Amino acid sequence: MKQANKYKKKHKSMSVGAVVWTIVEYGSLIFFGLCAVIPLVSCVITAFKTEAEYKSTNVMTPPKSFLFFDNFVKAFKQADMGRAFFNSFIVMVFVLLVSVIVGTQLAFILNRFAFPGNGLVRSLYLFASLLPSVAMQVTVYNVMSSLHLVNTLHGYIIMMCGTDVISIYIFIQFMENIPVSLDESAIIDGASYWQIYWKIILPLLKPAIMTACILKGVSVYNEYYCANLYLMDKKLHTIATSLYTFVGPMGSQYNLICAGVIISFLPALIVFVLCQDQIYSGITGGAVKG
Repeated sequence: MKQANKYKKKHKSMSVGAVVWTIVEYGSLIFFGLCAVIPLVSCVITAFKTEAEYKSTNVMTPPKSFLFFDNFVKAFKQADMGRAFFNSFIVMVFVLLVSVIVGTQLAFILNRFAFPGNGLVRSLYLFASLLPSVAMQVTVYNVMSSLHLVNTLHGYIIMMCGTDVISIYIFIQFMENIPVSLDESAIIDGASYWQIYWKIILPLLKPAIMTACILKGVSVYNEYYCANLYLMDKKLHTIATSLYTFVGPMGSQYNLICAGVIISFLPALIVFVLCQDQIYSGITGGAVKG
């Protein structure tokens, strides 16, 4: 009987502890989930408010009507978001293309060829990833200015095409799981190193390329600091800098800013919905191979 009572007390204490832990666990998840969602909800609410409503209510007060689309029309026209979308698209296409080509070729060389300095090159790329980009902007700006690349879209593209260290390491880690015997068989059949890269390695790197393009594409699409620094002309604004139109010394038009944020968010949402299977397979494939 004593042992049974002890077992019941122990089991009861364990069950109480499990319940408390479950409450804490789910409570923290709900709390941090709300912290992530509330800014987005506030942005949506503000986007549908008139200027008078925004000034007279708090950020979480619903607007009189969610059918008020004047803010979206004004934001799109005044910020010239059509041109901004086009500029961002051009930048993303060229940057991702160069990043994939250069990154995969460099990963192929570092992974498949043993030469003096291979480890040093890898270490230098790792060291470069630790350097803060803001700390190097003085030198980069002087170089860009001397080459007359400041305030030009092609100059900004060239600067953003700088080799992405994270993508290179994704490609290297993925390539380590591709058997070298495939290369050897192709060489026996008379294939050159270029044919091995183009017809064997590159097709097998599709999951890693998808992962790298997601990471690089998001960073390029949301990049603000360099775009604001090197693209002063309004005709060269990207989607990240176009919304700065509504910020000035006399105050900021947050209802138009929020409307512009939602407009800029829609293309990424559409791409995610249409390509979510490829995105998930690319991320999980790159994670497993890495």
